[in-house]
Amino acid sequence: MTLTHAPEFRIALADTDADLQDAQRLRYDVFVRELGGGGPLVDHEAGLERDRFDPFFDHLLLHDDAVGQVVAVYRMLRPEQAEAAGQFYSEDEYDLAPLRATGRRLLELGRSCVHADYRGGPAMFHLWNGLADYIDRHGIEILFGVASFHGTDTGRLAQPLSLLHHRHLAPEHLRVRARPPHAVSMNLLSEAEIDRRAAMLEVPALIKAYLRLGGVVGEGAFVDHGFNTTDVCLIMDTAAMSERQKRIYGAQA
Repeated sequence: MTLTHAPEFRIALADTDADLQDAQRLRYDVFVRELGGGGPLVDHEAGLERDRFDPFFDHLLLHDDAVGQVVAVYRMLRPEQAEAAGQFYSEDEYDLAPLRATGRRLLELGRSCVHADYRGGPAMFHLWNGLADYIDRHGIEILFGVASFHGTDTGRLAQPLSLLHHRHLAPEHLRVRARPPHAVSMNLLSEAEIDRRAAMLEVPALIKAYLRLGGVVGEGAFVDHGFNTTDVCLIMDTAAMSERQKRIYGAQA
């Protein structure tokens, strides 16, 4: 963190167009300016990262009222919202039939990002506390969503992708699969070839956080050239979380 002030955090759902634009503005800074992403509805002139799904999602915002700024965001899609949108966002990348077949209450998560000045501090802690409250309020049983590695060179990502495949693959009844033609295998190295320490250093912090809470990944990665990412689908069955993980989730998430 590089803050020079004591933050005054406040968590809230977006309920106005201005709130949504605040979220999209932060997403533009992170996903477009910082990571080189794009998309057909990105507004470069206004500095807004947006897509057709935004009107259907609930957007969780972390405000720092000391500076009057949104400093972290998450967006969340329940089944009835996905029905209104015509699909879940990640269905363009993954076949979600196994999750739908469970008959359990789903929640799709996405577009999580934190302002650069607030990373490594308590911002994500506060954001995930808000998420935990939302999950409890809506009776959510399975969380899922795509999370990204920066870049599209899967050869460079062979170590972390192979680690996820060998150590964190979802059980068959929850194992969503990446859709062709942009699906790639994550089984790029044998387990014996993986340098686990080096591989974990390459796994983004958000993915590592889900793994610590018992999260698993779907079969295959999806290369998103437009967004300049290699995506994996994370899944977390709240019923399978250990008591320790539930305590971590309540405190950290």
